[in-house]
Amino acid sequence: MKIHEYQAKEILRQFQVPVPQGQVASTAEEAEWVARELGTDTVVIKAQIHAGGRGKGGGVKIAKTPRQAREIANAMLGMTLVTPQTGPEGKEVLKLLVEEGLPIEKELYVGVTIDRSAARPVVMASAEGGMEIEEVAARFPEKILKVFVDCSGNLKPFQARQLAYGLGLQGRVAVRCARLFLNLYDAFSTCDASLAEINPLVITRDERVAALDAKFVFDDNALFRQQEYLELRDLSEERPLEIEAGMHNLNYIKLDGEVGCMVNGAGLAMATMDLVKLSGSMPANFLDVGGAANVDRVAAAFRILMSDKNVKAVLVNIFGGIVRCDRVARGIVQAMSQVEVNVPVVVRLQGTNALEGREILKQADFPFIVVEGLGEITQRVAEALRGAAVN
Repeated sequence: MKIHEYQAKEILRQFQVPVPQGQVASTAEEAEWVARELGTDTVVIKAQIHAGGRGKGGGVKIAKTPRQAREIANAMLGMTLVTPQTGPEGKEVLKLLVEEGLPIEKELYVGVTIDRSAARPVVMASAEGGMEIEEVAARFPEKILKVFVDCSGNLKPFQARQLAYGLGLQGRVAVRCARLFLNLYDAFSTCDASLAEINPLVITRDERVAALDAKFVFDDNALFRQQEYLELRDLSEERPLEIEAGMHNLNYIKLDGEVGCMVNGAGLAMATMDLVKLSGSMPANFLDVGGAANVDRVAAAFRILMSDKNVKAVLVNIFGGIVRCDRVARGIVQAMSQVEVNVPVVVRLQGTNALEGREILKQADFPFIVVEGLGEITQRVAEALRGAAVN
């Protein structure tokens, strides 16, 4: 679960990570009031959306007076902000974070995430703050410092100092950054985060340290232990189809292709998307219906697929292990009576009761394109798309 920058900073503040003074504003009048209350020479107005690269898209501005803060906020609120991470459709700005401006001397990067290859948390730091860490990794991999943490414990003080000294820091600044690293890891671990990132972490001219920008992502699988943070979820930042899918316990991610995919199991879903690409097409989504592919869930899946105007054909690929293929087939047939499906539907059933499932589909009123082997999928999907294009 993603949250906004201002929410991430509030969490960091609770763990004694220094952050600039500021408040969130939903109107231009509120932005002016916050700027006046801060009383600093400059304030920074930052659009609050779930995407990075806001500065490049005009989502971060500096104001020197409260009146100017109001003017900037008035122009920024309601705008569609397009960044490299939003896609061309962009995101509407509904909230702003108004913060004190800081006298920045140096910008750093620090982040905590899970290294899947090492199967443990890793704390990363770099002197190249302010840049996207992926860009730093691609262009200057030697400039990223890493410290791995034992899952049974926490980041150790000597590891935090190791990172600080590795960044070339000395004296009070090194001590303060090392303490910040420890507190950041504490927030990451305590809150069951999958990512806790500060970029940039700034050092001011008077040797203070502060999280100038922050990103915090909760592990969805651990949210049951973090009930107090569920209220931080902002549904306006999520795609409506993905919200609906979550209500039906469907794992759905919208993509930009034309073949709607419905599969059980994440591994098979990824392989199916590869097959779609092999056919010369592009998947319109990732959709894992899971092991309990009952009528309601299958109907919800078709409803979601048909809500995507880009979908020109549907591919259903089910391997019946725990789930029975005949039950899935009945669910698909019944779903057709609940959802208007006006595109070709290619179905592959393998595993438990696959023969019975295929027979159910062949006898149905809807003209399913039933296949058996994986090799047939690419051919039939391509044929289905050509037929849809002709029609």
